[in-house]
Amino acid sequence: MKAEIISVGTELLLGQILNTNSKYLSERLAELGINVYTHTTVGDNSERLRQAFNNAADRVNLIITTGGLGPTGDDITRETLSAFLNLPLEISAEEADRIQQHFKRRGLEWVDSNSKQAAFFPGSVFLKNEVGTAPGLALKGSDYSFILLPGPPNEMQLMFSKYAVPWMKNNIMDPAILPLHSMILKFMGISESKLENILEDLFRNQTEPTLALYAKTGEIQLRITARAQSSAHFQQLIQPSLDEIMKRAAQYLTAVNEETLAVTLMRILKERNLTVSTAESCTGGIVSSLFTANPGSSQYYVGSVIAYSNEIKTKLLDIPAKLIQEHGAVSPQVAEAMAEGIKNKTGSAIGIGITGIAGPGGGTSEKPVGLVYIAVNTPEQKICTSHKLTGNRETIRQRAAITALHQLWKLIR
Repeated sequence: MKAEIISVGTELLLGQILNTNSKYLSERLAELGINVYTHTTVGDNSERLRQAFNNAADRVNLIITTGGLGPTGDDITRETLSAFLNLPLEISAEEADRIQQHFKRRGLEWVDSNSKQAAFFPGSVFLKNEVGTAPGLALKGSDYSFILLPGPPNEMQLMFSKYAVPWMKNNIMDPAILPLHSMILKFMGISESKLENILEDLFRNQTEPTLALYAKTGEIQLRITARAQSSAHFQQLIQPSLDEIMKRAAQYLTAVNEETLAVTLMRILKERNLTVSTAESCTGGIVSSLFTANPGSSQYYVGSVIAYSNEIKTKLLDIPAKLIQEHGAVSPQVAEAMAEGIKNKTGSAIGIGITGIAGPGGGTSEKPVGLVYIAVNTPEQKICTSHKLTGNRETIRQRAAITALHQLWKLIR
């Protein structure tokens, strides 16, 4: 089965709203074994939306829309599809009453235009909206089928998983089609081109499973995908490829699937009964946030000082003012002193110190924007590394934080 996702809404084209619906639906459809061939985004314009329906009908047999099901004049998805299919719209008295009761429970004034949300095509079925007012619709055709979903992600996701998926399984999906399974391997300390090079023959000869590389902020991801009856069957299918990948690139692998590097570190720190604390300057608490985003982080993460000013570096981390004057706040000496200072202040086994120039100003020829020093002080050793990071201010800060975690991982893995 081939699918197309049509996202309706001028706000999407203007960039006012991030289209997370297409991402969610693509992931869920892949899990069901349905191939998403195309994403289309259309504004609130009937003529262009009708053309999008026409294009989709020529290339796929499942068309899923999001948005345009509300009560206002620019909510045009139902009406445009009605014209495209030459099917009348009828108002369901039962569904209209449900919507009206929803308004009454919330103490909202009823406007007659809300009734259009209760419109349906002959032969279609409503998909219940447990969060908002606009129900979805599902319509099976001989050549292609339609699923109409609301735009708000919280409404769309619940409706799709709870009502659209069962309808698809019962009405249009071939039970013989195996679902797609994927595993994501996350690598650091190696470039995308280098990783592709050492796995070149695997990419060249791939059939099933398939391999694909993606560059993310601070890491390279390798996706392994195959159709399988179950997770166990999938693992069996990919094991030869996985063994070969690990043989060549295991030293760069930091996490798998939904795990992050911070989660990998959490596991290692707990296993070794180690604690860590951080002193951050240019990253402003991002490293601390990466650690504490994980439940149970208090077992290994002690605390942090955001030592942005030289005065705080001196007062809270006991860094001699003379050291800062001699070498500058952005220097390996100060990064090392920050790691030592936070370790001593908190009593943690490991201290991390980060100082750098995130920009856009503040750089010099000797110390340009993007220069970051990261010091890691463990019970066994002390290191300080220098990094020249690129990007805008936020990108540099994010990359510096991820790089700090990577430096720690290399020391304690």
